[in-house]
Amino acid sequence: MAPSSSSSCCVFFTLFVFISLFLFCSASGALVFPLKHSFSRTQFNSTHHLLKSTTVRSASRLHHHRHPHRQVSLPLTPGSDYTLSFSLGSQTISLYMDTGSDVVWLPCHPFDCILCEGKYNPTSIPNPGPINLTSAVPVSCKSRACSAVHSSLPSSDLCTIAKCPLEDIEISDCKSYSCPPFYYAYGDGSFIAKLYSDELSIPMSSPSLILQNFTFGCAHSALGEPIGVAGFGRGTLSLPAQLANNSPEIGNYFSYCLVSHSFDTNQVNRPSPLILGRYSVDEKMKQMKNYYSDYAYTPMLENPKHPYFYSVGLEGVSIGKTKIPAPASLRRVDRRGNGGMVVDSGTTFTMLPLKFYETVVTEFDRRVGPVLKRANPVEDKTGLRPCYYMDSGSKNVPQLLLHFGGNSSVVMPRRNYFHEFVDDEKVKRKVGCVMLMNGGDEGESGPAGILGNYFQQGFEVVYDLEKKRVGFAKRKCASLWDNLNQH
Repeated sequence: MAPSSSSSCCVFFTLFVFISLFLFCSASGALVFPLKHSFSRTQFNSTHHLLKSTTVRSASRLHHHRHPHRQVSLPLTPGSDYTLSFSLGSQTISLYMDTGSDVVWLPCHPFDCILCEGKYNPTSIPNPGPINLTSAVPVSCKSRACSAVHSSLPSSDLCTIAKCPLEDIEISDCKSYSCPPFYYAYGDGSFIAKLYSDELSIPMSSPSLILQNFTFGCAHSALGEPIGVAGFGRGTLSLPAQLANNSPEIGNYFSYCLVSHSFDTNQVNRPSPLILGRYSVDEKMKQMKNYYSDYAYTPMLENPKHPYFYSVGLEGVSIGKTKIPAPASLRRVDRRGNGGMVVDSGTTFTMLPLKFYETVVTEFDRRVGPVLKRANPVEDKTGLRPCYYMDSGSKNVPQLLLHFGGNSSVVMPRRNYFHEFVDDEKVKRKVGCVMLMNGGDEGESGPAGILGNYFQQGFEVVYDLEKKRVGFAKRKCASLWDNLNQH
């Protein structure tokens, strides 16, 4: 059932024992809780190191989206992901929130993580787990969830792997046999987990919102991945999909608003609101200067090969007044599941196919290059280009617009696509880099591009699963967080 407006502000999840999610309720009944950026400068010895690490990670994410070993796509290296926190009784655990992933999994005792030293900073992710789930119920090999996590493998095959006798398989009597462990591999790590189910309860009103048989993965071994994931993708095992089975008004509509940070630790520490369901916009919020604006919606594209992606069509990019049409691979998804742009909270930088990327940055350089000197050493050290020495200031940096399908255009704030920082060399100079990356050849399989979370800063990004559309609205995300929690 829908949450009532008079419900208390704390929201709890239960996985057999009480699990509390640090959520809050707005007056309109939407569920709001904080996303925390996992970035920490102590992991990096320079800005160059930070940016280079992040470009490598973004490229690895795109490679995995195109060549997945499993359906899920996971964070690969530390420094740029958003986390949400759960508590289990006296235990608390932090998970990555990922729209490019379609399963919820947790590290569980006993947990053996190989090559996990330095994969995260305890000051930014203080509760990595593992946790005890001693009373959770294993999922049956006959269940739809088991088939989904094993890439739609038939239940007869899965029950055979689970050692269900032939006579029981023939009469479909294998319910007592557990779903086999599943293996996920990604760019530079992997894990093995088993599926469990339990009751998930959100006691906001009477009666409580209760999800029976909430399904999640419990990992006992991992390679290079110590942090679990709360998948928000379009798959049947994602958190929104499971919520939608019982409460469509919450699970079928969610949004987040990422506070603009530009890798500034003071800004990173501000919570970014993650909102399940619709919230009311009062007159005070509407009247706030530069606060409230309408959404620019673009249709979701269906992907037959990767149905869990939030794919949209990018029609073009404008640099100043010059509009550059996007190639067909970015505008649509073909019958083999190739093409389109994935809106991904788990990838930092926005990536475009090679030829289109070159056209866009060449137009950018045509406008900026005569005024600002190229910072070639910075490009080599960061993996970003073009970069410039900002001796003449930033007034010559042109505006950038994204044109999406459905006749929808979004004006990007300059800080989203042009990052200015002080070069770490002996002679310190202010430099600026375009925050776009080369996504490789257009003919590669999988998505043609990724809209990363750096471009999404300062926007409320809404995922409307009923109307199959993604919306963008410019917001002051810190103010949105404050206003929603005043109700």
